[in-house]
Amino acid sequence: MNIRPSEDSDVRTLANLFTESVHDLAVGHYDSKQRTAWAPQPPDLDYWHERLTSLHTLVAEIESQAAGFISYELNGHIDLLFISPGFVRLGIATALYSRAESILIKAGVTNIFTEASLSARAFFGRQGFHVTEEQSVSVRGALFRRFAMRKLLDSAQQGVAPDRYSAMLHNGR
Repeated sequence: MNIRPSEDSDVRTLANLFTESVHDLAVGHYDSKQRTAWAPQPPDLDYWHERLTSLHTLVAEIESQAAGFISYELNGHIDLLFISPGFVRLGIATALYSRAESILIKAGVTNIFTEASLSARAFFGRQGFHVTEEQSVSVRGALFRRFAMRKLLDSAQQGVAPDRYSAMLHNGR
């Protein structure tokens, strides 16, 4: 697995990955109306270009194919973390999160926060986040439950690499 900073040329790929992820992986948590509101098809590439331009984004690739991405702000906000349906349960989200966390620690961030979907809540919980508030938000006329979550950091923390892909990443392979 290779993790690299995103490039302008990644916008279409990341927008499509997000859309596929929402429509394939969130089926158990959100109905069709909610998934369509959250991730319209086809994705609006102008919107995605603007959104990604304002964020720091890392892309995970396996065999030159985008497998997932994480977008964050240097204030500690994790805005997006999505994995391609063809690459779930391979440690990609953990590797992406660990890399972003390491960058944020080096930048002096003392806490990381996100608004986790029903689908993502368990993942962030495994990374040490705690729910600070359950929220209800409206997106394009559909209501969603989500969770404001926060993780306190200290400067000595290091990312955890519990799986083979993350271990390869941390060993420089």
